[in-house]
Amino acid sequence: MKKVVWVFLAVAGLLFAGSSVKAQAVKIGVFDVDIMVQAMPGYRAVDSMLQIYEQDSLKGEYDFAMREYNRLDSTYKSDSAAKAPGSVLNYVKQQRNEIATTIIYWQQISQQKTEGKKQELAGPLFEKVLGAYSKVLQTNNYLVVLKPGAYEMGSKVENVFEKVAKELNIKLPDQLKSQGTPEAQQPADAGKKPSPMTPAKPATKKP
Repeated sequence: MKKVVWVFLAVAGLLFAGSSVKAQAVKIGVFDVDIMVQAMPGYRAVDSMLQIYEQDSLKGEYDFAMREYNRLDSTYKSDSAAKAPGSVLNYVKQQRNEIATTIIYWQQISQQKTEGKKQELAGPLFEKVLGAYSKVLQTNNYLVVLKPGAYEMGSKVENVFEKVAKELNIKLPDQLKSQGTPEAQQPADAGKKPSPMTPAKPATKKP
């Protein structure tokens, strides 16, 4: 009977040890594809083209919408004063309302158009980043990969930005490096934005 008990305890111990090793191998990473794309050497050209697109194309579309709204509004008022047929007034009113809706929701519309243009221009960069990211995931046992700022202070997370940058063979900006690296501690970084790898501490309420 004692022999059976010892065998059971030995097997249980091995299973527990195996579970512990497996649990220790599971890691939590932090990464964001969009941020990594913006850190790519070729993104500066994409950003410049996006600014041109917003200034030339989107601004032109908005200005046209405003002119068209004013024209239709004037037409509707003059036709109403001239007692034009109801079908004519309804048509002009409908056209005016459609333009008005575009103007009211222009911020959302322009953001969607800008994002679509960004995806088009930065497509090759996204493919490179996603390819490198996929390789990193294949060689690392991550339980979950969080976006910067989505984890609590003091959490043990692994900087996936560094691994993807190494896979891409590019230099990672200091603000994306892990806290505590020599580069990130240099005084030259004092004026830069806080690193997404180091979430801001919650504000302390004054008594």
